Amino acid sequence: MMIQRRRRVHALLLLAGDLVATIGAFVLAYWLRFGLEVVPVTKGEPGIERYLELVPFVAVLWPVVFYFQGLYQREHARLRIDEVLRLAVAVGFAALVLAAALTFYRPVGADGSQPFTYSRAFLVVFAVTDLVMVVTVRWLVSTVLARLRRRRGMQQRVLVVGAGELGREVVGRLHQQVDWGIRVVGFLDDDPGRRNGAFVDVPVVGTTADLEEIVESMDIDQVVLALPLSSHNRTAQLIQRAGQLLVEIKVVPDLLQYYVLRAGTEELDGLPVISLAQVPLQGFNAFVKRVADVLGAVVGLVVAAPVLAVAAAFIRREDGGPVLYTQVRTGLDGRSFHLYKLRTMTVDAEPDGQPRWTRSNDDRVTRIGRFLRAAHLDELPQLVNVLRGDMSLVGPRPERPEFVDKFRDQIPDYMARHRVRAGMTGLAQVEGLKGDTSIRRRVARDLYYIENWSLALDLKILWKTARLVMRGFRR
Repeated sequence: MMIQRRRRVHALLLLAGDLVATIGAFVLAYWLRFGLEVVPVTKGEPGIERYLELVPFVAVLWPVVFYFQGLYQREHARLRIDEVLRLAVAVGFAALVLAAALTFYRPVGADGSQPFTYSRAFLVVFAVTDLVMVVTVRWLVSTVLARLRRRRGMQQRVLVVGAGELGREVVGRLHQQVDWGIRVVGFLDDDPGRRNGAFVDVPVVGTTADLEEIVESMDIDQVVLALPLSSHNRTAQLIQRAGQLLVEIKVVPDLLQYYVLRAGTEELDGLPVISLAQVPLQGFNAFVKRVADVLGAVVGLVVAAPVLAVAAAFIRREDGGPVLYTQVRTGLDGRSFHLYKLRTMTVDAEPDGQPRWTRSNDDRVTRIGRFLRAAHLDELPQLVNVLRGDMSLVGPRPERPEFVDKFRDQIPDYMARHRVRAGMTGLAQVEGLKGDTSIRRRVARDLYYIENWSLALDLKILWKTARLVMRGFRR
């Protein structure tokens, strides 16, 4: 199909670009090492012929490592920070493999007297140069493809089945990714109240009974099924009908069904079985995350100490009340802990003792509190919670036990959020889902984070959080 061909072309272009960049980086690294001498040469300049002998090995090793790092499986319209991190890991690992191989490969010197030794400094220069060149070439490839895809004749025409909450969420996200070359041309929906209407600037062009006619008349490339979980029988029927139309079919699970995204298939004596993958944050991964949390919290407290001192002085000066505010929250495995924050509300914010959501322009927030909240500085004392093991730097935001008891009965799989440590920041928060926003959408993003955790994802969320903090300072 057209979309699959585009992905294959994209992967081949990336592969070709990686090879050109890597071989170019190899030659450039030789010049930097022995010509420019970015690292002083002590044993004389070896002939480039010895190093060129390694090019065929590099040209095979690098694409193999990149492939197993998933750098050709998923297409991104633009180079993203998580892809840069994966590239850094892949280049570093490939360089280590090359260095290990060269400890055993010792060709005879030119004079035939002693084995030739490759420069370890050259390998370091090569790895750094290669990462820079590969990132640059991939960015150029993605930019050129994105510009081509924005042309009307190159766009993929998409039909979304379902104009409800889930369908609108899908279209909203597609509208944010203009570089993907995707154009949503319409909805199909059977609800009489939605017929002949428009949602997120996309018209409802018919009902599910019109699927075949609409696909043919509007030259549809891809059909996205975004129906609620209660319509699973209708979804199955539509998959069967759309399968006869030679278009690509996507099924978006209901927002709280993210487990399916990590589902794989096994075979039990010929019987297909769906296997739900384990949570990534177990075993060694959990240990790595905890080490990163402790190191990050220690560094964060050292850096934040002056800010905390100044903030404490302003809080005391405003109303003379306490600087810190503690609140019971629910964390890992449903256990309660005391969460620390800089106080941003008046001392009597909850005179009746009943918990209330914070609202926009809440009159309970103090003047200094508004600034601290806008800059997200009120959360800094939670670095102590991270050191104590109550929380993580990144994870689902913890809720008060009263709200947990309420939501666990209303939202399926809500308690799955507590399979990992609560976080100072999280995926839902950096996407703007906080305060009085939709709980279902927040839980959906939390479950997605839990099921798709990686160190790169944590770094990406921390980077987005840092940008939000800087934006708060500029207000």
